[in-house]
Amino acid sequence: MTGRLSPRATILVVLLVSALFLLPWVAGKYPVYVAMQILILAVFSLGFNLLFGYTGLLSFGQAGFFAVGAYGCAKILLAVPNLFLGIAGGVAAAGVAAFLLGILSVRHTRIYFSMLTLAFGMMIYSIAWKWRDYTGGDDGLVGIPRAPLEIPGLVTISMAAMEHYYYVVLVLSLVAILAMYRLVRSPLGLTLQAIRDSETRAAFAGVPVQKYRLFAFTIAGLYAGLAGALLPPLENTVTPPIAHWSTSAEPVLATLLGGIHTFSGPIVGAFLFFVIKDVVMRFTEYWLICFGIVVVAMVMGFPNGIMSLFENRKRPAAPPLEDRRAAGKTGSSE
Repeated sequence: MTGRLSPRATILVVLLVSALFLLPWVAGKYPVYVAMQILILAVFSLGFNLLFGYTGLLSFGQAGFFAVGAYGCAKILLAVPNLFLGIAGGVAAAGVAAFLLGILSVRHTRIYFSMLTLAFGMMIYSIAWKWRDYTGGDDGLVGIPRAPLEIPGLVTISMAAMEHYYYVVLVLSLVAILAMYRLVRSPLGLTLQAIRDSETRAAFAGVPVQKYRLFAFTIAGLYAGLAGALLPPLENTVTPPIAHWSTSAEPVLATLLGGIHTFSGPIVGAFLFFVIKDVVMRFTEYWLICFGIVVVAMVMGFPNGIMSLFENRKRPAAPPLEDRRAAGKTGSSE
């Protein structure tokens, strides 16, 4: 998707957003819970795709920032029951962690960058296991309240009902999606794509490559932190496995399923990820094997993601080679 949305795409987006707002009124708690999980993964995947699809950096450590956001939010909620403060604190903690680790990571590219991010992610995972006084160790943090949303002097909204919290997740996710949409189509987004296509040419054009990579890494960390911060009020607990590299694989798979070079790819991929997982788990206890086979088959069948099918339909087919040669000869004779 490039430029503005087409009228058909705009209508589709409006209908989809309207359906999401009406979901708690027409569905039970389980569909609402699944919808929140999909939205959280979509935000997580959008941040990852900013690194992978737009900057050309494959990170295997995004779960570390996801965990920092989750633990940061959980600790604040346990101390000060304010949902807005908890989410904001979790996002800020993840952003700081991403900036500091990004300074070391963006000095490298390709497999070296990937392995370094994996090492930093597993370092955060180890801290979550060992720092019992802060993280609770293998027991994690339990009894995290779904605190009310309070803006001093303005409004106080109870989050006791899951449906109320669903709207918080939905609104924050939509704001994050819109912000990313604007970012990737801004001059900054075009610069990141130029670095992805040829960092040497971008450097010769005067672009400070490492500086822009660090910016993309930090933004991706903020998005991972936002996704992580939305999790504790939903689950009421946080445990170390959310920092494991297997959690980092979820946005990778979602992005590959949807498409890495389309903005909507990670969002569609997050939906497909949870739908496939939910369906497979209903039929077998060995769902990981079946799920892996289905994902591999889809990635092999659609190497550019599901959304590439719609992108290819939009692009007009190239004229045959003979017609192009004839047009060239006609132009030269004139």
